[in-house]
Amino acid sequence: MSELKRTLLYGAHVKAGATMVDFGGWEMPIQYPEGIVAEHLYTRSACGLFDVSHMGRLIIEGPDRLAFLQHVLSSNASLLQVNQAQYCIIPAEDGSAVDDAYLYRFEEDRYLLVVNASNTDKDLAWFEPIVKNYDCTIRNITNETVSIAVQGPKSEEILKTLAGVDEVTKPARNNLSTLMMEGHEVLVSRTGYTAEPIGYELFLKNEDAEWAWNRLIELGGKPAGLGARDTLRMEGMLPLYGDEMGVDEEGKRMPIFALALAKFAVSFDESKGDFIGKEALLKQAEAQAAFKAKNYTPEAMAAVGKRVRPIALLDRGVMRHGMTVYKDGEPIGWVTSGTMIPYFVTEGEGENVRLTEQTGKRAIGICYIRSDVPLNAEVEVDVRGKRLKAAIPSKHITNNVPPYVVPVIYKQK
Repeated sequence: MSELKRTLLYGAHVKAGATMVDFGGWEMPIQYPEGIVAEHLYTRSACGLFDVSHMGRLIIEGPDRLAFLQHVLSSNASLLQVNQAQYCIIPAEDGSAVDDAYLYRFEEDRYLLVVNASNTDKDLAWFEPIVKNYDCTIRNITNETVSIAVQGPKSEEILKTLAGVDEVTKPARNNLSTLMMEGHEVLVSRTGYTAEPIGYELFLKNEDAEWAWNRLIELGGKPAGLGARDTLRMEGMLPLYGDEMGVDEEGKRMPIFALALAKFAVSFDESKGDFIGKEALLKQAEAQAAFKAKNYTPEAMAAVGKRVRPIALLDRGVMRHGMTVYKDGEPIGWVTSGTMIPYFVTEGEGENVRLTEQTGKRAIGICYIRSDVPLNAEVEVDVRGKRLKAAIPSKHITNNVPPYVVPVIYKQK
């Protein structure tokens, strides 16, 4: 008997020929027979389906639910109206991340907090002594529900067909809805971890898992595994706990404001009061303001000495997690995520952009390097003992003109 946990869709993955691996204590599909490249490209051009039922799902309810969330999360939960969601971080007192999470409000009197699969038990242990001071409860419903991510340009069309509606959610990201799909109640969120401009996450009852998975495939979605999920999020500079947040290669806690997403995930609104990590995060925010003014003071560098940035390899090779990055012969940080990532060549610009059938591959990733390294700086990466040329671009993709993601191919200045 396997000691790993399995989602209710485990049988469907095995039947489809998926390669199963241990991921955070769960036996999950890393890829299907067509492979990671095909899954990545199909998500970018059509619709990829991801079993994300391993993610921790926690219900917070009770009279003090909002006060508790305001204290333990970096975001301003009071801004959430019913049918809205927000990205957030669970901060420690030193301004590092215990975990990152997503907060959903499908109902007036309760919140759904989704945390990383490998961190669920740790997060619950973190919350346990704190929630005792509030009149609210935390209920772990991970094993009571199923979650499927439906991501890509055709995802909206598929869900409209399944629900028989003209609108799945309100158009903007982070909107929610509750829909009936062929007699099954489905909670729908306009969110995802692929950097797709159009994508959804579904929350369903256990008994509806196979029905939903099979119908989504029948309507044009294709299963994709953790491998494609990783390359897709890497393109979009979406952090992975343990790589871009948590502890660095030297064993030091990484500051939350090392992430560009901190400007969306951290609030200092008066309604939050004295939340966990506030003092440290204020110093980090001041450091970011100084960096924006190109003022790299010792105080700012002490607060946020390194930042998470895109990195593109210029020489032939592949970057991997942990490889050292150099500038002018001096080590400045490490690659946190890296691989060879496929993309569609595009034609046109703005609203007229379209994908061609031509594809390419590029060696890109994410790095954690000194905060005073400028944009477009030329650096080197130690790849198996060889110093290969690389650069620090502003981004790897643009996704602000739906329905397609447009690759940004770095060109040397």
